[in-house]
Amino acid sequence: ASQEATKLMKVAQSEVEKTGIKIREKLDLADELLIHSGSIAKKIDSPDSGTLGKLVNDPTIADNIGLGLDSEEPLLTESGEPCDVIAQATGIAQLAEQIEDFPDGYGTMLGERGINLSGGQKQRATLARALARDPLILVLDDALSAVDTHTEAKILEDLRSVMKRRTSFIISHRVSAVMHADEILVLEGGELVERGTHAELISGRGTYARLLRRQMLEEDLESRLATSSGD
Repeated sequence: ASQEATKLMKVAQSEVEKTGIKIREKLDLADELLIHSGSIAKKIDSPDSGTLGKLVNDPTIADNIGLGLDSEEPLLTESGEPCDVIAQATGIAQLAEQIEDFPDGYGTMLGERGINLSGGQKQRATLARALARDPLILVLDDALSAVDTHTEAKILEDLRSVMKRRTSFIISHRVSAVMHADEILVLEGGELVERGTHAELISGRGTYARLLRRQMLEEDLESRLATSSGD
């Protein structure tokens, strides 16, 4: 016998917090979301509550990245090549070359019956999945913390063109991840202590500038250690 579906969470009534601050108190998410860009505000209607989801029992890497795509185009061709959307997303996430080395490429199964991704690969797969959906708002919350600095630099370079076409929020402890943002907000102990562009913030002697100097010293030390170990 059929049973009435149980709602686990109603988005309009949920609470989202960042650094102890309730986002709902700052934005009215009940009926619409306003995205402000200077003096311009765009209205986005809330999603239809009747939207259907999909469960994949034995997911491949293509299934994982393509989850949620609203397209009738197959994720993989008969020859195993990814569709353009997935190929582009994994390219930006610097994951395409590694996927090609998997046993069955994009058709490689994940989990108990397949392979397990490393921490960095999981983060890049999550990033690729977000990019594949081409969202109006892109939120990256410490999205590259498990990625080495060399790979991070490549990803951020490609992301710059992607973020020009949408509203983007980057939350990170790495200065390199946010230095090209239009405005940077610096939090310390849950409090906003600085705000401005990268150039404005490094000209002072505040938290941001100290963090940048420390991270540059750490990267230089890691580079020296890697060089010495290779000799």
